[in-house]
Amino acid sequence: MALVKKGSRLITVDGTTYRWRLRGRPTYDQGLVHSPLAYAVEHAETPGTTLVITTNQPHPSNWFGSQGSPVLPARVADNIRTALTAGWMPENPGSPFHLDQSAGFVSSH
Repeated sequence: MALVKKGSRLITVDGTTYRWRLRGRPTYDQGLVHSPLAYAVEHAETPGTTLVITTNQPHPSNWFGSQGSPVLPARVADNIRTALTAGWMPENPGSPFHLDQSAGFVSSH
């Protein structure tokens, strides 16, 4: 399933263009700071398997004001490289590829 283009950003990593998107509003658990921020990445020209990256920070729009860092393009590029090394094949169809970077996340409770 392709990402919604509205609200997504393009990033070029090692000569390949990807589209990434952060959910604008947090899920219920993210709003309560029970689960960390996650975002999705796909190949921009030939969307296949979506990469889902779980970070170690709270969603910036959580309901408790817990501070999270903005998701910077440099971090997205690093995570894309990590996923490619771990076996993500962005142009091939298939189930989402999950990259868990949540080590160190502390829930609000």
